[in-house]
Amino acid sequence: MSSGGFRLEYFDYRGNPNIGVYIVANNRIALAPLEIGTREIETIEEVLDVEVYKTSVSGTGLLGVLLALNDNGVIVPRTASDSEIKKIKSIAKKNDMNFGVLQSRNNAVGNMVLANNKAALVYPELEDDSVKMIRDVLGVEVERRSIIGIPTVGSLGVVTDRGGIVHRDVPEDELDWLSNYFGVNIISGTINFGVSFIKTGLVANTKGGLVGSETMGPELVRIQMALGG
Repeated sequence: MSSGGFRLEYFDYRGNPNIGVYIVANNRIALAPLEIGTREIETIEEVLDVEVYKTSVSGTGLLGVLLALNDNGVIVPRTASDSEIKKIKSIAKKNDMNFGVLQSRNNAVGNMVLANNKAALVYPELEDDSVKMIRDVLGVEVERRSIIGIPTVGSLGVVTDRGGIVHRDVPEDELDWLSNYFGVNIISGTINFGVSFIKTGLVANTKGGLVGSETMGPELVRIQMALGG
């Protein structure tokens, strides 16, 4: 599915439609688990027009849960090993991106940060020094805030510099606030046959998006409308 230079394709990771748990991307790179196959890498590179790098974080392939990034930088949790930190820092440097290690007691960085290249929302209870580090690494304004009372804001949506889509229960007034804050139109929706935690099944940048294979036609249309505008 393609419109306006934005391509949207079905994609599973090793047969799993919860692709956003395992893969993260911006407009420069995608980071994927060590176990990812050659054909899967080719699809990511073709649809998102980025180079794919394989890595682990905290000894796992849960990169979408554990990493946060935009075009300016990438953030890893304090539980990442020295070798993982060295590898991801090298990838960031190669692609002219900042790098940081979040020292928060919560290591699910990807679930705590929702960001594009203008702004970031973060877990409401995040420590001051962690907020400052995120601001410095991602190069954006940062605000602590929950969405519909849910503190793990990173799990609720995907926002690029073209648009965004978040949990289906977010009301209009909150959608308006989010749209103004991130500088793009943000709508509500679902993924993978009714899942409201959008991040779990969607990996996207301004050039394209990958959605889990259980995503229904109407969901796909709404995602296309949100991110391809």
